[in-house]
Amino acid sequence: MDNFDQLAKQYEPMIHKIIRTLHIFKNQKDYFHVGLVALWEAAEAFDPVKGDFSNYAYSYIKGQILNEMNRSNKREERNVYPKEDYWETVIDQNPGSPLEVEFLLSYCETLTDKETKWVIYTCVDFLSIKEIAEREQVSLSAVKQWRSGAKRKLKEQLLEIVE
Repeated sequence: MDNFDQLAKQYEPMIHKIIRTLHIFKNQKDYFHVGLVALWEAAEAFDPVKGDFSNYAYSYIKGQILNEMNRSNKREERNVYPKEDYWETVIDQNPGSPLEVEFLLSYCETLTDKETKWVIYTCVDFLSIKEIAEREQVSLSAVKQWRSGAKRKLKEQLLEIVE
């Protein structure tokens, strides 16, 4: 492997030059990786009787990068990626997530009201401890106590189910 490391250092400028000449600006690291793999494959398949390694490596690396460009272009043609504006126009079909809340509440029967609030705020609304404390107008340590109690009780429930 030490041999390939030296080869990679020696041919790194060539790979970068190929990427520049093909006008690749997106995903340059990915194409550089393709070039390194191609260099390794070229070194494995090279026959010294047929000519100079640098010419062989250049054409092999460039060919593999072009093949990857073609595959990438085909993938992009097949897949549609909506622009960010599109997602702002999409209407949430299930704004309240009643099934999520109902499912979570089925596990919260043994919890106090405050511990249940922590579960809902955390799992449904994705609020941080600080945000929960601000919304409920309590201290951070109070919310942390709710979290601690809820986690302990839920863990006990899940362990009972597993046993």
